[in-house]
Amino acid sequence: MKRLAKFIISTLAAVIVASCASNAPTTKNTKTKHTTTKTTASSSSSSSTKNGAVTKGKASYYADKFHGRKTASGEVYDKKKLTAAHRTYAFGTVVRVTNKKNGKSVDVRINDRGPFSSGRIIDLSRAAAEKISMVNDGVVDVEVKVISVP
Repeated sequence: MKRLAKFIISTLAAVIVASCASNAPTTKNTKTKHTTTKTTASSSSSSSTKNGAVTKGKASYYADKFHGRKTASGEVYDKKKLTAAHRTYAFGTVVRVTNKKNGKSVDVRINDRGPFSSGRIIDLSRAAAEKISMVNDGVVDVEVKVISVP
């Protein structure tokens, strides 16, 4: 009987402690497509997926080694297709990504989650990165505008 009482008390204590946990941003190590980085639960990117919604930030692109691997949507990543990863936009959302350095734009379809590197708002396929001439730079300042939502 004492064992049961101890079990119940410890279980209740664990539930109470868990329910009092803070909703403050947490830091965790995350293994990403590019490297292992520290990220926080909060993000500077907007989760608004209304047509015309615009966010500004940094873009990167997938390394070639991910060609042929499954994305978060279940689709196989093809570096020759115009696709991208975004943390919150629904799969199938089409966005226009504009390289702020040269004004070049490309429309891509969201089919993956990421990027998980701090300060980046979108991860482009190799083909999309080539269209906006960012391959040599690796990471560029971009504007992302929602074109259509599924």
